[in-house]
Amino acid sequence: MMIARGIREIGAGRLLPALLLGLLLLPSAAAAQTRVVPESREQIRLSFAPVVRRTAPAVVSITSRTYLEVASDPFASDPFFRFFFREFGVPARRERRTRTSLGSGVIVRGDGLVVTNNHVVADADEITVVLGDKREFEARILMQDEDADLAFLLLEDAPGDLPVLPLGDSDRLETGDLVLAIGNPFGIGQTVTSGIISAEARTPPGGSGEVSFLQTDAAINPGNSGGALVDLDGQLVGINTAIFTRGGGSIGIGFAIPANLVKARLLALERGGDFVAPWLGAQVQGVDAALAEALGLDRPRGVLVQRVHPASSAARGGLRPGDVILAVDGFAVGDPAGLNYRLALRAPGERTRFLIWRKGVERRLEIRLEAAPEDPPAEITLLRGRHPLEGARVANLSPALAERLGLDPFESGVVVLEITRRGFARRLGLRPGDRILAVNGREIAEVRALERVLAERRRRFDITIARGDRRFTLTVG
Repeated sequence: MMIARGIREIGAGRLLPALLLGLLLLPSAAAAQTRVVPESREQIRLSFAPVVRRTAPAVVSITSRTYLEVASDPFASDPFFRFFFREFGVPARRERRTRTSLGSGVIVRGDGLVVTNNHVVADADEITVVLGDKREFEARILMQDEDADLAFLLLEDAPGDLPVLPLGDSDRLETGDLVLAIGNPFGIGQTVTSGIISAEARTPPGGSGEVSFLQTDAAINPGNSGGALVDLDGQLVGINTAIFTRGGGSIGIGFAIPANLVKARLLALERGGDFVAPWLGAQVQGVDAALAEALGLDRPRGVLVQRVHPASSAARGGLRPGDVILAVDGFAVGDPAGLNYRLALRAPGERTRFLIWRKGVERRLEIRLEAAPEDPPAEITLLRGRHPLEGARVANLSPALAERLGLDPFESGVVVLEITRRGFARRLGLRPGDRILAVNGREIAEVRALERVLAERRRRFDITIARGDRRFTLTVG
């Protein structure tokens, strides 16, 4: 009777997995007693076709084009001829080339709003979207989130009644749930593959750690990026994003951005602005077996708080170094990427519930998340004058600016934003992201202090630079 009930409740699209599960769990005699006659054509066919019919029309193909000006002269790559062209004013011939990128997208609003991966349309000069019925539309970018690898496009002159794929709740997925991947692999046209959720809250090898992905064995190949991962209720549960591969093709390890992150970015877009990420202001690390034992945890879980920024939401909310964050809003946190994902679902100003482990006791905190502060003000300045840093554009480093530049938000001082072509600073080999720590032995804390030191007439300059984890001193004079 259990199998018969399962067939009626699950319906045509889910008959096969329910039937197989029942046959595995029950003895053969019991299975024989509960055999039933299929009640419809769909049950006989055991097909995903009804789900595909509902969902595939909302999945689109995307072609993005970027126009590049490149040197057409065959000697342009030779250092001698480059010097000759530059010093003697001989114009180098250039030609326009087009770089084309193929991907997929999903219509999430009837007026033609499409979600895709940011890497599909990044730096695009033209974007063309092709629907499943072959209609073509030009599109423009409304919003981009590089950290989450999401972008929203709006189709130009869309009719307003386009097919839409409803957003599901990706937090309800479990490992083993059946899913379908729909996209445009290798540009051959819309293709559907099936599989299961292989794992949740997964960071792919080489990933940034900013998003906690869904892992699936549904075949995902180049060109599937931005396509739909749907459940058997016909809802969008993920945006196909990346694959782990050794030869360029799918080996059954694919990753998708959870639909709940898409919802959070869509809500920010509909509120009329770009998404501003909340900033907890805590530096964390994963908890392994040795660390769990030292902290008195029953097993490795959560993330250990190493540092708390004094101007952060974490500091104001009572989070301390040595705390272990176990859960956020009732969802367990297993690694730093999992914490980042849970925070990315929230917006600045919202209160978030934390379950922490402190000195052998579980505690609860409620923290009002805020954006990273722009303090001190950037005071972006192009350095001029007769000194080694002439031509460098610099700014005061704040947590907000550090987040935008991908630097450590716990660092402060003066950071290099840009090196102009003709400035002396280019000869020093300075790079954007370098921090200027000291000049002539005097610590540099802000742009104005740097300008004052550089204004002093000197024949020799000793400039101390921080680049990542390295520190070095440049001597000019």
